[in-house]
Amino acid sequence: MIDLELVKKELKRKLPLKRYIHSLNVSNTAVKLCRVYNVCKDKGEIAGLLHDYAKYLSNDEMCKYIKEFKIEIDEVINSQKDLAHGLIGAELVKRKFKIQDLDILNSIRYHTTGRKEMTNLEKIIYLSDYIEPNRKFPGIEEIRKMALKDLNKATLMALDNTIKYIIIKGLLLHSNSLLARNNLILEMNASGNICPDIREDIRW
Repeated sequence: MIDLELVKKELKRKLPLKRYIHSLNVSNTAVKLCRVYNVCKDKGEIAGLLHDYAKYLSNDEMCKYIKEFKIEIDEVINSQKDLAHGLIGAELVKRKFKIQDLDILNSIRYHTTGRKEMTNLEKIIYLSDYIEPNRKFPGIEEIRKMALKDLNKATLMALDNTIKYIIIKGLLLHSNSLLARNNLILEMNASGNICPDIREDIRW
């Protein structure tokens, strides 16, 4: 069992205060969504806390870990090294906190770009990072409400907004995000996209 107090102590040491608070918020949001979608809340709590573990590594540190852990990167990540922090973070927390659960590690690994065939935990961490309480931008309340009704649709909404933002900013768009988007649409089409009523007992 992971000592969460030890994790939080390490995060306080490693992250700026604002990012530490963000990590707590993502973790708390993930726990709420795990309860809604019958996903292990302990996994959501851990992945939410540690998703940005490698966020503030220097470029030299990132390059060092990419080489040390033999992480395969493409031209997009090579040009925008910040996209590597999830890949590196998964390897670091696996060693630092002895985490072997692949679902937790992949939720950290792909929380920035998403990927094809995401698990529910991966979707929850991606979405929690996007809608945690301190996030403020037009349309976020709509996504927060959808998060309690339909995990796939809410994740798709977050992906669509992120992709639009990347295009507007003129940044490189990682293929994992496109694969994630297409796969979500295929999943929704296959299931008929039937949404349960919003869970009135859950409050943000």
